[in-house]
Amino acid sequence: MSQAKHNIHCLEFPLIKHTKGPDADRLSAFLRDTVFDWIVITSPEAGEVFLDAWRAAGKPTVQIGVVGSGTASIFHDILQLPGQSLKIAFSPSKATGKVLALELPKFSHRNCTVLYPASLKAGNEIEEGLSDRGFEVTRLNTYNTVAIQDVDQMVLKQVLCAPVVAVASPSAVRAWINIISKLEDWDNSVACIGETSALAAKRLGLKNVYYPTNPGLEGWVDSILEALRIHNQPQKGTEDLNLWQ
Repeated sequence: MSQAKHNIHCLEFPLIKHTKGPDADRLSAFLRDTVFDWIVITSPEAGEVFLDAWRAAGKPTVQIGVVGSGTASIFHDILQLPGQSLKIAFSPSKATGKVLALELPKFSHRNCTVLYPASLKAGNEIEEGLSDRGFEVTRLNTYNTVAIQDVDQMVLKQVLCAPVVAVASPSAVRAWINIISKLEDWDNSVACIGETSALAAKRLGLKNVYYPTNPGLEGWVDSILEALRIHNQPQKGTEDLNLWQ
């Protein structure tokens, strides 16, 4: 993100880590032995896991649908190579799984097949939405997202003082809730990358939640800036109090 451009001091504090999913070892075999009309990739981590399996499978010809620009960026370097057998052919009008499932092009002359390498914790709206439209969807849970248990307490003290915490997934939201659950007075702002993470934050009781209408990195930065702007506004009555000092 462009924190430096906006003169924002950013402290990175890992909340989650990715581990191997139950279907991880099956992915390369599926890519090697089966031709799919679409490979649907909905997160950077899913893209990284896919690329490893794709290389192991001998780099077969594949057509990729990505959920948004952040996910697409994982494929940037590979797409610069000549004679590439991998093509990004679709991105939805709004970077959400629901819209992707509504808009993914379907070839009407035959059954349209989709391989969906996903997180074990991902919901079912993509495969259900595609199946409702007549796609044949194969989902593989290729990775999992778990909360980091041992956090640096010195860094945590700094993080808890930050006016805005920026999170990029529901898993990160849940991990943050676990950290602050023992605190009674943390009520600073949370800036989410999109609506899915924001809804998770609100469901879990966070109140000052900001998120962009259109998910993505640029909108995320705007939400962070908005949260900071609101934080820096004087509280009601502060001006009067200052006059009497």
